[in-house]
Amino acid sequence: MDQTTASAIELNNSLSRQSQEERSSHADSQTASEFIDTQLQLEADAREALPYTFDHCTQPLGPLRQNLYACLTCQPPPGSPLDPYTPAAVCYSCSIACHGEHTLVELFNRRNFTCDCGTTRLPPDSPCTLRIDPATGLKGPVHSQPAAEGNTYNQNFRNRFCGCGEIYNAQEEKGTMFQCLGLATEADGGCGEDWWHPECVMGLGRGGTKDATSQPTSETNESHAEEEEADDRPLPPGFPDEDAFETFICYKCVDANPWIRRYAGTSGFLPPVYRKTTPKSGDKSNVQGLIDPLKHDKNEDAAGANDAGKEPLTHKKRKADDDTLEDPSEHSSNIKKSRVEVAEPSGTCSYDALPPPPQGQFSLFAREDFRDHICRCAKCYPNVSKHPQLLEEEESYEPPMSEDGGDGNHSVGTGSLLDRGEAALSNVDRVRAIEGVMVYNHLKDKVKSFLQPFAESGQAVGAEDIKAYFEKLRGDEQGMRSAQAAAGGGDGTGDGDNRREQSGQSHSI
Repeated sequence: MDQTTASAIELNNSLSRQSQEERSSHADSQTASEFIDTQLQLEADAREALPYTFDHCTQPLGPLRQNLYACLTCQPPPGSPLDPYTPAAVCYSCSIACHGEHTLVELFNRRNFTCDCGTTRLPPDSPCTLRIDPATGLKGPVHSQPAAEGNTYNQNFRNRFCGCGEIYNAQEEKGTMFQCLGLATEADGGCGEDWWHPECVMGLGRGGTKDATSQPTSETNESHAEEEEADDRPLPPGFPDEDAFETFICYKCVDANPWIRRYAGTSGFLPPVYRKTTPKSGDKSNVQGLIDPLKHDKNEDAAGANDAGKEPLTHKKRKADDDTLEDPSEHSSNIKKSRVEVAEPSGTCSYDALPPPPQGQFSLFAREDFRDHICRCAKCYPNVSKHPQLLEEEESYEPPMSEDGGDGNHSVGTGSLLDRGEAALSNVDRVRAIEGVMVYNHLKDKVKSFLQPFAESGQAVGAEDIKAYFEKLRGDEQGMRSAQAAAGGGDGTGDGDNRREQSGQSHSI
């Protein structure tokens, strides 16, 4: 290789490195238009994730079925589930406006609940900023108000779920959990609308899906490894298909309402799903489950025999843990909006014609039309009327939808930053507007002189260049003060509005 060729190669490499550096410099730079487009996309994504306005706390509306969030920052749960704890939950709006930077656990829809934000259940240093303070008549901050007496709580409010009491981790959780219809609170022996793992409903425990499969082979080991990587865990054998039922009542709530046991396997309901566990010695719960709480006269031996033929009971083990329905991804968005209007009792009793209740402890899975088959006669109605969710589908409260930024009618904190800035400018008085324009023009001239050399040389402006320039510009406030004084806005001594910089320093303009 001669010297000329070597020099040419070296020159080519030098130009290539220079080109790469320029491309890298351009890649790190961003025009104002690109920044605005990126910001608008981020805000659009945020509105998609949080589609509702968050201007108003729901506490003044009283008890509602609504989306709730437990704040683990304000009320950190103890390490042991047996330790005392003051549970609390806040509504959708407060979860964003008052607890937006806190660690929250989404509980999804809960019935008859009044928002706890700004009450004695939460610390005074975490007030509600959305409600009107009765002492001042102004919006927020409100704290230490009496909490609603009608609220009920379960282990979910301390981030423990299911009969296994497992701490929920959204990043690690796989598969679908189902929410019980909730016929009894924890205090009454039920679950209080808890969320359940399918395997725990079956009494298999966590990882029970694997235990129910055949002995592992090289192929099944590979299949299990793929399942571990998948987002969805398979349902355990014997658990109903998700499309086969609309909702379910866990074994705890069934035990708390033994009259509903007779509906298992009848019209509108699937056969009982038993928990695989061995009854304790001397346990009388199975016998108690056979007692008819309504004391109806029964003459249904033939019906009972037919039912036993469909679902053998003698070999079934007791089921004593958990069961539930409703996909969390659909639970808060696909609820029909029919308000609960409890129907009057009817005259004919269909409950008498039901077969005897199955033995053992089980969960009850209901089809879409199960409410049409619940008896509402004068004898049955006192039991059914305690649970309106068995008679009519419940209405769930949803805040108004947030606007998409097109017409300027936005919730506080919604709409793009550009729209909010323009709205703020439109509300500035004339004197302040003139001052702002003068200061803006002064700043524009300085920035233009800074960018001019880059434009003439074709060199990209890097982030470090801009940062260094504005650090220098912060030391030259005299020119901006002169522009303000020229606009008649004062003597430039800093008596006007203050701007809070990211560094935390306050600068007068």
